[in-house]
Amino acid sequence: MNRTLVFATALAAGLAASSVLAQAPASASAKAAPAAPTAVAPEAIPAKVAVIAFEQGVVATNEGQQAVAAVQKKYEPKKATIDSESAEVDSLKKQYQALPATLSDEERASRLKAIDTKQKELQRDVEDAQNAYNTDVQEAYGKVAQKFGGTAVKYAQDHGFTLLLNIGGQQQLPTVLWWQQSTDITQAVINAYNVASGVAAPTPSAPTPHRAPAAAPHK
Repeated sequence: MNRTLVFATALAAGLAASSVLAQAPASASAKAAPAAPTAVAPEAIPAKVAVIAFEQGVVATNEGQQAVAAVQKKYEPKKATIDSESAEVDSLKKQYQALPATLSDEERASRLKAIDTKQKELQRDVEDAQNAYNTDVQEAYGKVAQKFGGTAVKYAQDHGFTLLLNIGGQQQLPTVLWWQQSTDITQAVINAYNVASGVAAPTPSAPTPHRAPAAAPHK
């Protein structure tokens, strides 16, 4: 089943919404001299990485299988109609190929036009049905994916994992679904780089002084 990583990406964004990168130290007041950044040595945290084939897992759950089966059952009548239309087009083509050589050009053109009309109707029906089917499948998949994602993160937390990677998407590289916030060393590396580079912190911009409106000239 061809799916994008829309749900996994939205899930990752939702799960990470509560996580915030370590905040920079509060800026000093305009009158005080800027404080030198304090270097924070990155702490080595034991990593325990888990991987999950997220999309395959969603579909393999009992609820996922039932959801997909329900959508397929819903479109069985439409599929039967399309199969009938396709068989009719094939029959018209075979009849055209079996026409006698003595048939007039006008009659041949009429037969070809009828086949072309049926062919276009079939194509429209297939496209409409496919689009509607994909929409329903994605909707059903998304409902299960949200709950499946919450279960996956809780499992990773309960079992001491620090990183959860999705290896089941269509991308070549794994994507991050969740990570333990204590492993985020972004601010620590920023501070260490500032110390190593020797570049001073920018001077805070002085606030623009408030100017009183000019007095009206005396007449």
